[in-house]
This record gives sequence, C-alpha cells and structure tokens, in this order.
Amino acid sequence: MDRSSRWQQALWAVPWLLFQFFPVVDLVTTERPVAARWVAGIGLVAFTLVYLAVIAQLGRPRGLRPDFLVMTALAAALAIGFGPSWSGLMIYVSAAAAAVLPWRWVWPAVVAAAALCLAVILVGGAPGLLFLPAICLLTAFAIQGTGYLITVNRELQEAREELARHAVAEERLRFARDLHDLLGHSLSLIALKSELARRLAPVDAVRAGAEMADVEDAARQALAEVREAVSGYRQVTCGQALAEARAALTGAGIAVALPDRVPVLPVGADAALGWVVREATTNVLRHSGAGQVTIALTEDGDRAVLTVTDDGGGGVPGGTVRGTSPGSGLAGLRERVGALGGELAAGPDDGGGYRLRASVPLTSATVDA
Repeated sequence: MDRSSRWQQALWAVPWLLFQFFPVVDLVTTERPVAARWVAGIGLVAFTLVYLAVIAQLGRPRGLRPDFLVMTALAAALAIGFGPSWSGLMIYVSAAAAAVLPWRWVWPAVVAAAALCLAVILVGGAPGLLFLPAICLLTAFAIQGTGYLITVNRELQEAREELARHAVAEERLRFARDLHDLLGHSLSLIALKSELARRLAPVDAVRAGAEMADVEDAARQALAEVREAVSGYRQVTCGQALAEARAALTGAGIAVALPDRVPVLPVGADAALGWVVREATTNVLRHSGAGQVTIALTEDGDRAVLTVTDDGGGGVPGGTVRGTSPGSGLAGLRERVGALGGELAAGPDDGGGYRLRASVPLTSATVDA
C-alpha cells in the first residue's frame, strides 16, 4: 500500500471522529484555567493526528507500533485528567488496537480500554455515558472485520498481479519456442543449400543457381512465418510440415518415406504433430548423418501416433543423444505434446539409428483446440 492509499484510508476514518463531540463540548463549556484548556486542546489535536496515522495502517502487517503507544498514552492521560466526557477517546484506542496490534493482543487491549473508559465514567459520576464502553467493544469488532476485508482484497490484488506476470512469462516462453521451431528448421535448410550451392558453383553453375533460388525461397518463407508468429496467427499443420520435410531432406540427398495419407486431425493435435515433424527434420539435417528417414502417421479415432526414424548415428558429436543437449527443441516439443495429454519419446532405435515418437489423444486435442 503506497503513501497516498494510506492517507486515503485515514480520511475514511475522519467521520468516525464524531465521538470527539463530548470532549470538545466539555472543553468549551467547562470552566478551567486557561493553561488547562490549552493542554486539553493541544492534547486532543495531537491525539487525533496520531490516531489517523495509526488507523491508516489498517490491513498492513501487524505489530506493536510506537505511534500506537503514544496515542494510547495521550488518550489515557486526557481521560483521567479531564473526566468522563473524555473517556470516549478510549473508543479510538480500541479501534487502533483492532487495526494494528498482533491478533493475540487485540482483545486484551480492547478490554483494557473499555475497562478504563468505564472506570473514568463511574469515578466521575456520569451514568449517562455508560454506553461508551460498549461502543469500545463494538468498534473493535467493526474494525477487525474491515481490516480482514482490506487484507483479503489486497491478497486478491496481489494474486491477480502474480497471475498476470505468470501469463506474460508463459507467453514469452511460447513465443520463444515458436521462433526456435520456425527459425531452427528454416535456417538449417538455408545453411545446407547454401553450402551445396558453394560446392556446385565451380562445376555446375546452373544447379548452383537453382540451389540459391531455393535458399531465397526458404528465406522468404522464414520471414513470412516469423511475421505470422509475431502477429499471433501462425499455425503449423502436419501436412504442411511433411511437405516441407520432403523438400528439405530430398534436397540434402536423404531418402525419405512419408505416410500415404495424412488423416484429418483436430487442430491441436495437427499443430503439435506438425511441430514434431519440423523438429525431427531439423535434427536429422543437423546431427544425424542419416541416409534414410521414415515418417509414419497413424490414428485410430482415439490417439494419433507419429513416428520418425532414421539410420543415422543416433547422437551428436561427443556422444550426446540428440534432443538432450542444452538448447534442444525437444523440450519445447514435450511441452506442446504434454499440454494435450500426449507423450513424446526420443532416443536410439533398437535396430540402429534414431527414433522419435509422439502420441497425442484426439479427444483432449479437440477440447484444447
């Protein structure tokens, strides 16, 4: 709670100063020495200012505050020194106790304030003010309830802010993952074809020109995809990813076998499996040294299963299994597939090479889409 909010809360407490009617009337109508009037007036003003500062802490962390002690001392001194009409100041002590003291101290302090108020009234012989001790107790109840509502409201506000921060963080992660998946595939293809064109340039200028034309097309496509991703409209499909995989792998001299048909899938499953195809293709181009890639896609009405196998070395330089090294896109794929209730497994194949398998439930994918 900032300073302006605390003082707005203090202003909210101003109307409750109506109980100072009794000491003000007593100060004006009761004959006292001038010095005593000045002491009473200055004491009342000081008490009021300190009380407003204390009550402004309502809803904040609780503790025994020095200004509360000062306010309580002023109220007790004025009530004892100037009689029953001033005993109503203990109402404000009760309110302040309910607002700022630790919970275990609240009611002992409130009962003590009410008892002092009652004692001053009885000693001063003013039975008409016997309702004031009861108001001490009722005020404490009211302030406790108000403090609870303020605390809950502040916690809800903090929770909303935390949820908003979490949503922003999740969106940033999603966006970073999309860019990795988009650019990782496209840039790998561009690098591969550029290298091929450089090698062909001295011996086959026509073929080298064709490869550079493919590089240009891939760069334009990557730019368009990044623009779509930034605009929030990008949605990869499995069929599109398979067509891109055929072009990229064939261009790299890798034989590829694709499914005879691509079944119609729910949007969520279709997009997730499309990203799996893209990441698998990128990994084959970057790390595998494979000569053959087989992509299989089946669905039985309950689940869709995509399997990508290659006959490569099954790892990256240094012996690390592909997809487990830092910065790997497989972590992002697991998040995508896992969000739909699916599973992703990657690792060396039993028959040699490398195998990536993604299984997505179609019912969950329909709901999430």
